[in-house]
Amino acid sequence: MIEKMKRYCLTLDLINDPELIREYERFHKKIWPEIYESIKTAGIEEMQIYRFSNRLMMIMEVNETFSFEQKAKMDATNERVQEWEKLMWKYQQALPGAKPGEKWMLMTQIFDLE
Repeated sequence: MIEKMKRYCLTLDLINDPELIREYERFHKKIWPEIYESIKTAGIEEMQIYRFSNRLMMIMEVNETFSFEQKAKMDATNERVQEWEKLMWKYQQALPGAKPGEKWMLMTQIFDLE
């Protein structure tokens, strides 16, 4: 039996500056190899990011090995991931209601056509 992957949707805002948004998108045309590897190693099988104005939405399809807690632990000890996160924070801003240090916020599913 094939197990269905789990899907998560997260959101984040970019600083509302057209040049910063262009730079952010350029970085995401070809992410650093270490970032790609950290994503795949964590059990994330698919990931897409969509943008409307300065609002982002990330969709992740994960396998059974994925957990947000384990991903956070792995990232905390990965210097290259920390470098990437620090760089990305130049373009990102916390959503209203986010706690200090919170970036991508998990969205709640409210509808499913199935």
